Amino acid sequence: MKHSKPLTIEELRKKFKAAGNVNVQHKERLSGINRIALWITDHVGSMGFFLIIFCWTILWLSWNTLGPVNLRFDPFPAFVFWLFISNMIQIFLMPLIMIGQNLQSKHAELRSEEDYAINIKAEAEIETILMHLENQSELIQQILDKMKDPQENQSAGGNKLTNG
Repeated sequence: MKHSKPLTIEELRKKFKAAGNVNVQHKERLSGINRIALWITDHVGSMGFFLIIFCWTILWLSWNTLGPVNLRFDPFPAFVFWLFISNMIQIFLMPLIMIGQNLQSKHAELRSEEDYAINIKAEAEIETILMHLENQSELIQQILDKMKDPQENQSAGGNKLTNG
């Protein structure tokens, strides 16, 4: 069973480009405004930001409910100013987070494309190694067959002499 000649290391290197660091490439391509959007997305989606908002809300509502009456600036039960600020934060953060998520999605897509290219290269390398092993097995078998032939000829000839 003859196979096509396996690729050499040089041929494999020419056929497939070397893997690069997609994370560095992606970071270098980002504009300043996109870096800001990613920074905001990363930090707003953290437990620290949640705790800041949670504490701010508790302090605001507690002061305006339980604080001295003459120092309350956003009276209970409406908390109109608190609702206004909270809604403004949400309105501004929502599109920024969506932009950041889109950028993160593009980055993930680049990483998956690079992973796929590496997998294709690894598959070609493995196939080449297997072809080399099959060729070596065939060569070893041919050598073994050649080594057996003289022994079989001698033992077959020797039997004829002793039997004849």
